[in-house]
Amino acid sequence: MFNKLLIIGCGLIGSSVLRAVSNKKLSKKIFVYEKSKKNISKIKKLKISCSILTSLKKNISNIDFVIICTPMSEYEKIIPKLNLYLSTKSIITDVGSTKINVLNLINKKLRKKLNWISSHPIAGSEVSGPEYGNKHLFLNKWCILIKSGNTKLKQLVILKRFWKKLGSQVIVMNPTNHDKIFSVTSHLPHLIAYNLIKTAKDSEKIQKNSLIKYSAGGLRDFSRIAASNEIMWRDIFFSNKKNMVSAINLFIKNLNLFKKNIERKDSKQLVKKLINSKKVRKQIIQLKHDIDRPDFGR
Repeated sequence: MFNKLLIIGCGLIGSSVLRAVSNKKLSKKIFVYEKSKKNISKIKKLKISCSILTSLKKNISNIDFVIICTPMSEYEKIIPKLNLYLSTKSIITDVGSTKINVLNLINKKLRKKLNWISSHPIAGSEVSGPEYGNKHLFLNKWCILIKSGNTKLKQLVILKRFWKKLGSQVIVMNPTNHDKIFSVTSHLPHLIAYNLIKTAKDSEKIQKNSLIKYSAGGLRDFSRIAASNEIMWRDIFFSNKKNMVSAINLFIKNLNLFKKNIERKDSKQLVKKLINSKKVRKQIIQLKHDIDRPDFGR
């Protein structure tokens, strides 16, 4: 599919792209740019045929496809190097979880003749690092491609083909809808998980008792989400600030309604909310985003 493909940043997502591209033979040559010596050592242990770059200079001038898999706060440092050395024939994409900020950055900083179409593979895990990559990570997962006024149809088609070959279900969206949707379906749940774990730790101090060792399935499941990479999630929360604040306000409003139902022992309203929540779970299973097998804990 490509002659030369470059992965910038090779943690969980980057190394999963590396594994999948190598497995599917989607590029004749694969290049990886990674700053972390620790990660470079781990990538070498994968024994995948690729060239590891320690700088982004003239050696990227004839790269066909660039996929940026770093935290979003790194984009501003990467763009000047792409401006200097990358060919206008190249296609650039990223895997960041918010998109209006990326589009604004591209419009301000990226050389006009360079082609960047944002991607968001809805795949990942609470773990980070190249050792956790998986060649099947994108299989049957959504991948959102962002279409803007500058998007070239021919390159959008190529990017669609790439993600489909990795096993993804591809859909095209505008950046505004993307950021609103994922502020609720992804970003807010992670924030809630972090806050719940903080609440449990604060309760330990208040009660002067060890709560964590008695954690039930609910706290256990939230703790998995809260173990996610802190730099990545800091970047996501800040870059989607407006939508995050709106989602938090709606969450607080609904939480206060639950609080009132409990205070007043309003069985009718509380049970109604709980039943409606179960309907959403059924919908998620019907959409094949999860399985209906019970989870009794590991």
